[in-house]
Amino acid sequence: MTTSAQGNEPDAPTGSAAPTANAMRRALGRARAGVALDTAEAAVLLQARGGDLKELMASAARVRDAGLEAAGRPGVITYSRSVFIPLTRLCRDKCHYCTFATVPGKLRRAGHGMFMSPDEVLAIARRGAEMGCKEALITLGDRPEDRWPEARAWLEAEGYDDTIAYVRAMAIRILEETGLLPHLNPGALTWTDFQRLKPVAPSMGMMLETTAERLWSEPGGPHYGSPDKEPAVRLRVLEDAGRSSVPFTSGLLIGIGETREERAESLFALRRVSRSYHGIQEVIIQNFRAKPDTAMRGMPDAELDDLVATVAVARHILGPSACIQAPPNLVDAEYEQLIAAGIDDWGGVSPLTPDHVNPERPWPQVDELAERSAAAGFRLCERLAVYPEYIRRGEPWLDPRLLPHVTALADPETGLAREEAIPTGLPWQEPEEAFSASGRTDLHHTIDTEGRTGDRREDFDEVYGDWEALREAAAPGMAPSRVDADVKAALSRAADDPTRLTDPEALALLHADGPALDALCRIADDLRRATVGDDVTYIVTRNINFTNVCYTGCRFCAFAQRRTDADAYTLSLDQVADRAQQAWDVGAVEVCMQGGIHPDLPGTAYFDIARAVKERVPGMHVHAFSPMEVVNGATRTGMSIREWLEAAREAGLDSIPGTAAEILDDEVRWILTKGKLPTATWIEVVKTAHELGIRSSSTMMYGHVDQPRHWLAHLRLLAEIQQETGGFTEFVTLPFIHTNAPVYLAGIARPGPTTRDNRAVTAMARILLHPHIPNIQTSWVKLGTEGAAEMLRSGANDLGGTLMEETISRMAGSSYGSYRSIQDLVGIAELAGRPARPRTTTYGPVPEDRQAAALASDGHLPELLPVLGD
Repeated sequence: MTTSAQGNEPDAPTGSAAPTANAMRRALGRARAGVALDTAEAAVLLQARGGDLKELMASAARVRDAGLEAAGRPGVITYSRSVFIPLTRLCRDKCHYCTFATVPGKLRRAGHGMFMSPDEVLAIARRGAEMGCKEALITLGDRPEDRWPEARAWLEAEGYDDTIAYVRAMAIRILEETGLLPHLNPGALTWTDFQRLKPVAPSMGMMLETTAERLWSEPGGPHYGSPDKEPAVRLRVLEDAGRSSVPFTSGLLIGIGETREERAESLFALRRVSRSYHGIQEVIIQNFRAKPDTAMRGMPDAELDDLVATVAVARHILGPSACIQAPPNLVDAEYEQLIAAGIDDWGGVSPLTPDHVNPERPWPQVDELAERSAAAGFRLCERLAVYPEYIRRGEPWLDPRLLPHVTALADPETGLAREEAIPTGLPWQEPEEAFSASGRTDLHHTIDTEGRTGDRREDFDEVYGDWEALREAAAPGMAPSRVDADVKAALSRAADDPTRLTDPEALALLHADGPALDALCRIADDLRRATVGDDVTYIVTRNINFTNVCYTGCRFCAFAQRRTDADAYTLSLDQVADRAQQAWDVGAVEVCMQGGIHPDLPGTAYFDIARAVKERVPGMHVHAFSPMEVVNGATRTGMSIREWLEAAREAGLDSIPGTAAEILDDEVRWILTKGKLPTATWIEVVKTAHELGIRSSSTMMYGHVDQPRHWLAHLRLLAEIQQETGGFTEFVTLPFIHTNAPVYLAGIARPGPTTRDNRAVTAMARILLHPHIPNIQTSWVKLGTEGAAEMLRSGANDLGGTLMEETISRMAGSSYGSYRSIQDLVGIAELAGRPARPRTTTYGPVPEDRQAAALASDGHLPELLPVLGD
């Protein structure tokens, strides 16, 4: 590595101007005082040299030392003993500095396959385990099958749908046959990819490298022609990792042509993601080194002072709790300067395999690292691939299937590696007794008599991410903006031909109030009468929420509990079947079953639930499993969404609820939820279900951090899907229940929709979904008797079900009870001046014997029915 003469300014990256002495003095003073830096000040400090650099390093070291003290490991610098497994060197990207990626012809000429074979992978992993390694670093090119037919052919011949499926399979074999912990670097992963890989790897990683878009978009840039190096794509990967509670490694590659302002912006982007999700376990500051036979072979290496200054600035920006690493093999033994600048980790060091990304730079010996660290006053300690903080946090950061593998190697006191531990293979398997009854299994009954234990979970301040960052992101949605449009003309268009309503006209009507709102509701009610008649429909059904244990982190949900919370419960399969039987006995034609994303439940658990109901009550319609549950089941089993839905149908699934939609706009979704599926994945699940003949409802939850423009886009999207598939049975309006919702308790969301909002949404749902979705359902659970009747006068034609039990809205604070009898529902219809009749899930006629059974019991469970015990 080249070193600049102290006091002389090195060649600056493009666009950077030397700072004035006054600017440097001011920035150093703020850093020394621990005051938060801005981007301009950080860019100044990146140019510190000589005495200024020493002062910057000293203040950064103090920040680092305070963090180590707080973490309980003062004076400790860590490393991971690892093996490097280059699963494939094929890649769809064309980075101009990379020698790792190659082409199929070169692999063939060298006698290699397109991918390493399982035997080759396991040979390295076994040898590493024998040498005391505990991490298997699996690195590969991004989605090579998208560029190289040879890669696609290899995967198909070996029985894998894609590269991610092969990565998953190899991670499981490494866990089971060697005991090493996989750390996965498969490139730019999607949200669904994270769900597929999280159960098989305790940590993953991907370098951000830079947020300078011009280095990707402009010809000649180092990332030009590389789709996965677009900064927006890579930032989305970091966010999806955080949303998925995956301990994630990222970092910068410095000296590739970025300005120092761009480098500072990249560090602040990492800080933003880290603060929002608390999921970045370490940040690597890696210096560029030019390699022969690359387009950037003539580019000068990043200088040592540049690297040291970047480490120090990173420490100041990311703070004391951040773990910052600089690869020791990319410097020429200048270890002490990197330690003095604020690093606390050396990264993965292998006694067996080379650094395949930088093969010309061998790893230092661990003994040498220990000696050089000791010379700087630090003790070298081994860590695991997953950092100690995440081992201590446990769920949701560590999947229960991985817990035995991690605890076998981790020191229970520190979370660091037990250096004397020798990895041995352990089964990778689903937790035993996933369906043993536990917790407050009578919550369906006692929620109405005793209520919930508290208004929020004990981990309220941590589990949902950073509330301050969310407040900033949610600010635009807190007060819906008004629009200036001709409401009278829009009303006329809606009455004449609602299918011709333009978006500006629709938005104007969603804002309607007063006499205009009354006119809108009359138009919607007339359209309802012309489309489906005057009958108000309802269904005799029972809700069965089989567990409320969930770590997804939905910020609107007051139902989810940790397994240790007082209100947490899980039903046994017998209890689920018993409740279905009880519902059948009182005339139900459907059970609606949904639950939390319980970390212990295997992906096949949903099949067991559906099968248990069908075996006990063959005639019952099983309406179950939201798109989020479908994805959870598919990713845990390694099946595609289509394969999983087909298997669920074989087990007894008849239709799915279109819940987990909330607002189908990721701008809003990522405020409402930390880890739920993105809009595109919800659409994929629903469309796939419809293609298989599995129908679904559709829903929208509104009145929180959304605006009418989001409602409009949501309804337009549902109409578009229905025109394509015809699979929606109805649209259900779900007003946000705010009382116990975390996002409201944190002061971010509005206190639910107003009566005006409810009327406008119901009326516009009727108008905008016409004629594609004829059934519009209102929710008595959320609106009560008077509110539901008002919606029936505003375009709705369906009241939903008797429910028999309801805990989700009641846990959120709804005050309208957990069930309604048939007479109650008929009474709501009469209040609206309409007749009522029962229906099936798909809005067909109910058999006479079912109607008779329902009328005999009035559609609800007997008061003396015993509450189910454990």
